[in-house]
Amino acid sequence: MSGTDLNAGWSTWPAPAKLNLFLHITGRRADGYHQLQTVFRLLDWGDRIGLRVREDGVIHRDGPSVAGVDAADDLAVRAAVLLKNAANVAQGADIRVEKVIPAGGGFGGGSSDAATVLVGLNTLWNAGLDVDALAALGLQLGADVPVFVRGHNAWAEGVGEQLTAIALAPAWFVLADPGVHVPTPRLFADPDLTRDAPVAKIADFASGSLLGNAFEPVLRRREPAVEAVLATLSSIGRARLTGSGSGCFVEFATRAAAEQGLARLPKELRAWVAAGVERSPLLDVLERY
Repeated sequence: MSGTDLNAGWSTWPAPAKLNLFLHITGRRADGYHQLQTVFRLLDWGDRIGLRVREDGVIHRDGPSVAGVDAADDLAVRAAVLLKNAANVAQGADIRVEKVIPAGGGFGGGSSDAATVLVGLNTLWNAGLDVDALAALGLQLGADVPVFVRGHNAWAEGVGEQLTAIALAPAWFVLADPGVHVPTPRLFADPDLTRDAPVAKIADFASGSLLGNAFEPVLRRREPAVEAVLATLSSIGRARLTGSGSGCFVEFATRAAAEQGLARLPKELRAWVAAGVERSPLLDVLERY
């Protein structure tokens, strides 16, 4: 699907993946949420969301999404319901989720799907919410949703919702999926998780001194598959973990170097190349409306 299918009434919207180029936990708030610092890097690869306006007010997921996730629990559906109620919209929507991003990999698939539904339906319904209002709604669904709503690479603080746009050099990535999904709350509860990293500044990231992910040692210990994939990726560069999921990556300065790195990996490894982007492809589609 791409563009608008006028015959069926569907429009298609990208839901790009992200990487956390580093992730530190600097403390814990009184409400139990953890304070973190990270850099979100958006990619040119991800899910696709089909949207079709309904006049009967019903929000309906057309087809499956993540295996085992009921429609009512699907972040894409919840985003539509949240927007409909917040903007007092009479119309409904059919939603198709074409999954490419592996669930639980830390690539932000569910959050990006939700953000794309918010942005897309805000336009199709003429709901009239600005980007700040949409980001605030997104935060109710998940800490990663606002960065996808805003659509720019960002330095993030707080629980991940305090965003500062950041310019990043062109880069390509070899991504790998170990195929395991550890619930994030379980990782946050792990006694070995480092929760008191020193507060850093954007200048520290720019200097190249911020690369680690607080969840990496925990996942390496808990999940042999993650340890194995990181070890394998280390043969082609500095292997890193993204988010609180199991997804791993190595950064390269050129597409050719990334493709060469991928070619050196075992064929049985679920790995592929994606490019970092300056801004979300969702914004490109939005400009057509």
